This record gives sequence, C-alpha cells and structure tokens, in this order.
Amino acid sequence: MIIEVVKLGFPWITWDPFLFCAYHRDAYPAGNAQLGPDASLAGRDLGMDFTLRDGWRMYHGDVVPGFPQHPHRGFETITLARSGYVDHSDSLGATARFGRGDAQWMTAGRGIVHAEMFPLVHAGAPNPTELFQVWLNLPARSKLVEPYFTMLWRDRIPRVRFTEQGTVEVVMVAGPLPGRQAPAPPPDSWASRPEHEVAVWTLRLAPGARWMLPAAFGRVNRALYFFRGDSLRIAGRLLAPEVAVRLDPGQAVALENGEVESELLLLQGLPVNEPVANYGPFVMNTRQELQQAFEDYQRSGFGGWPFDRADPVHPREAGRFAVHADGRREVPPD
Repeated sequence: MIIEVVKLGFPWITWDPFLFCAYHRDAYPAGNAQLGPDASLAGRDLGMDFTLRDGWRMYHGDVVPGFPQHPHRGFETITLARSGYVDHSDSLGATARFGRGDAQWMTAGRGIVHAEMFPLVHAGAPNPTELFQVWLNLPARSKLVEPYFTMLWRDRIPRVRFTEQGTVEVVMVAGPLPGRQAPAPPPDSWASRPEHEVAVWTLRLAPGARWMLPAAFGRVNRALYFFRGDSLRIAGRLLAPEVAVRLDPGQAVALENGEVESELLLLQGLPVNEPVANYGPFVMNTRQELQQAFEDYQRSGFGGWPFDRADPVHPREAGRFAVHADGRREVPPD
C-alpha cells in the first residue's frame, strides 16, 4: 500500500498534478501600527527572511510579513489559512482578507499579479499564523484562461467527524467523502471535473484513534503528509512525523494514531501527464511558452498594479471579506 516515504524539507515534495506545497507556521508577536511585528527586525535578511528566528519569519516582507507583489501564470494556488490572516490584493483590483479556517483558490491562468501579506491585527496579543499553500497544475488547454478566484469560507468547508474508533476529523477543501461534498473549485480548475478525483483534505486524529482512508477509483497520485504528532501507523508501518507517504490509491489504508494528537494533509489527483516547464512564478509546457510569459509580463504587467505599495494590507478592523474584480463583495458569517 505504501509506494514510498520521503522526509519533508521546504517546500514539501509533491506529485502530479500538484507542483508545490509550502507549510508556514509562525509564532508572530503583537502587531504594531503598520500591522507588522512589534519587535526589532535587526539582523534579519529582510526581503529574503526564511530563517526561523524567535519563532517567526518575515519572508519577502520588510514591514509586514508575507509575499509582496509578484506574478503567476499557468497554474492555480490553493491557500489554506488555518490561523492568522492573509491579505490578498491583485492586478485585477480584487482584494480580500481571509483566515481562521478559510481558504482561497486562485486560477492564475493567463497571468495575474498579487500580494499575500500576513497582517498582525492583534496589537495587544500574539498573532500565531499557520497556513498551507499548494500549487495545482493546469493542462495546456487551460493555461491561458481568465484569472479567477473563489473564496472557501470556513462555514462552507465540510468538517466530517468519525467517532467509531476514536475521533478523526476530516476537513474537505476539495474532493468528496461518501455522503459529503466539498465546495466547488474554480470553473477552469483541473479539480472541476470529478473524474480527476482531486482531493485536498486535512486530517486530525485524536490519541489512539483509528480510521480507514477510503480507496480512490482512478489512477491518481495520492500522498499523505504527516506534519504534526508523535507517531502514526500507516498500513501497519510505524512512522515519525515530518514525512510524505505516497500511497497506492486503489486500496483503503488503515491509519492508527499514537499517544498524542496527529495531523495530516492529503493531496490526491489524476496526473495532468503533460510536460512541465517552470521558472519562478510561471508554469508552462515549453521553454518557448515560458519566454512568452516573461515577455507578456514585462510588456503588460498582467494588468498593472492598482495599489500605491507592493505590500498592501487592509485596515486592522476590516474583518474577513472579499471584493472580486467585478466589484462583487462577500462578507462571511462571523
């Protein structure tokens, strides 16, 4: 049942149709007036601060942690904001703040520029932040579709609890379980066709809990990422955390947790099975298409940048919201 076990690094290893998976967990301190850390930044390699220091990183930010203005073409990003917040701004004029269990699914398509900043909205308390960002490939026919994003607010994401042999909770960002269906992905996504069997789940197992991961139907790639806990048996094999486990998708797999709570991420999908040419923020099929992506970005800026700074954040009191490129505004239940 286990095809291979791989030690996790940064970013995490992925298999087609997934291109990339990054896990960010930062114990940010209280925020200052600019929504950055109320702490000294001396000694940090600002702009490239990926070293965990005092429990947190600035990444590419120099005032607010996060990833200022940068382009993408040819794939999708799925951002699961488990704690803390993400402030989104993009070249189409769309903005959003999401977090505390929300997810954003963005189709970059023909090209978009966006910023993903982590505002530290609490001035008198710590701002712990935890998120995944997953890159999902687009097939050649969809690489130049119109950019688009869908907000998956936490009240719309199913949380399924199994209690037969201890408590197991499955959070379904994409992909069905018997009797339950995750929210619809963007219309041009590889995941929009059920036969591609794309699934993005997080699993939380209570101490001693047992659960059978159901088999898939097609010739998909399936991987479990054991990122928090002490020990876990997968198909009878005892594993320590910080590993990716690639599984035979055609068989149900027994999960048996150890003595402390464990958490896993599942990524599954039918491979796109096309050539991948990638460089930095662009993922195409050929080197010629990559060159065209750079030329198009240099010429058009993928629509320009309508904000007065590369790292925009929204007001502290803004709450969770999304404003789409067509002006449509979403405010989820509090």
